[in-house]
Amino acid sequence: MPGWAWLIAAAAVLYALHRLACWMEDRGWIYWTRSRGYATRAGNAFLEVQQLLEPSKKVVLEAKRDEKAQQDDAGDGES
Repeated sequence: MPGWAWLIAAAAVLYALHRLACWMEDRGWIYWTRSRGYATRAGNAFLEVQQLLEPSKKVVLEAKRDEKAQQDDAGDGES
C-alpha cells in the first residue's frame, strides 16, 4: 500500500474515532469537544494551591464556588 493511502486510511480512522467520541459525549458518557470548563478547572485547582500561600485568594475561591452553586441551582438548561 503506498504512503498516501496510509495517510488517507489514518485520517479516516481518526475522523471515525472523533465522531464516536462526539456520539458518546452526546449521551453524557465522556467529555470531548463540547464540554466547558477545562481551563476553569485548571484555574480553580491552581487557586486552591494559591490560597494556601495567599489567604486573600480565599475570598475569590468562595465567590467562584457560590457562583457555581447558583448556576447549578438555577438549572441553566444544559444537559
